[in-house]
Amino acid sequence: MAQITLDKLAHSYLNNPKTDGDFALKEIDYVWDDGGAYALLGPSGCGKTTLLNIISGLLVPSKGRILFDDCNVTNFQPEQRNIAQVFQFPVIYDTMTVRQNLEFPLKNRNVPKAEIAKRVEEMIEVLDLGNKANLKARGLTADEKQKISLGRGLVRYDVNAILFDEPLTVIDPHMKWQLRTKLKDLHRQFNHTMIYVTHDQTEAMTFADKVVVMYEGEVVQIGTPEELYDEPKHTFVGYFIGSPGMNIIPVDVVGNQAKIGIHSIDLKGDYADLTGKVELGIRPEFVTLNKTELGIPVQITGIDDIGRFKIVHATIDGSEINIVLNEGQSIPSNPNIALETSRINIYQNDHLVRPLVNGRGL
Repeated sequence: MAQITLDKLAHSYLNNPKTDGDFALKEIDYVWDDGGAYALLGPSGCGKTTLLNIISGLLVPSKGRILFDDCNVTNFQPEQRNIAQVFQFPVIYDTMTVRQNLEFPLKNRNVPKAEIAKRVEEMIEVLDLGNKANLKARGLTADEKQKISLGRGLVRYDVNAILFDEPLTVIDPHMKWQLRTKLKDLHRQFNHTMIYVTHDQTEAMTFADKVVVMYEGEVVQIGTPEELYDEPKHTFVGYFIGSPGMNIIPVDVVGNQAKIGIHSIDLKGDYADLTGKVELGIRPEFVTLNKTELGIPVQITGIDDIGRFKIVHATIDGSEINIVLNEGQSIPSNPNIALETSRINIYQNDHLVRPLVNGRGL
């Protein structure tokens, strides 16, 4: 295992990048803890795979360095970095059996035969491939082949890191849940440094200790699943995390009040004078729908019945807002909403702004 340091790392696929917009990966400066489980999360084209390929050695960054512990590996080839990488589609030997595929990376490293047999048997059990262990890989299904690919990475105990590039794409939904759970168990057992690329927030939040959210080539927040959900540092994080995502509503902020049209909303503290684009963010489950005259009137535009809860779509002073209702909760004919003050975030030009403490921002 290794601590991975990204030292002012950036990458462009252009020969002479001049502006931030020329970089597929904008500058990142961060230390990944030895033995940590990380997820790189974001939409297609945001830079996740570029960053993963720099860590693995498939790409040399345009700027900056990458260190494994104290060793500068920026110009090392993948085989010199002692990492295992599992790709989106299975990388296996079709002419070998399941068992032989799992043995292969260990034999290449001259692991003793008894140790190979022990590890391979454990991995066959973990992947539930006992009845396929002696079958040629070519006759297996796509998800079974990907399980072998996962196993080839996980069977090695001596790696600096294990990198996963959307490895569950071809796995059926129920098996995805089982394998994510198993990956977490294996991480706790062997304490490998693991980095997992995905565009699926459920995969990221259930797998990782820390989630790295990327947007347009930039790392916009690194945090625990709880931090990303409760206090997104960027409006994109609020929108991308959660289903439905955080409501983002244009407001004017004066002191401890947010103004939406003629309506005022109490905030959890005083804010400095804010200029530019100012917005209020709140999760749909912290918006209360009621029929009293207290609150802010909304116009309902649609309702999605999910079964155990409803998502009410509405507008407030021309802005869209989503509200989550419990199953069986009625919808009033002249609805008003109230917002839970402690759950409101304020954003200036897409970035989180905290209230003042003793006249100063946090």
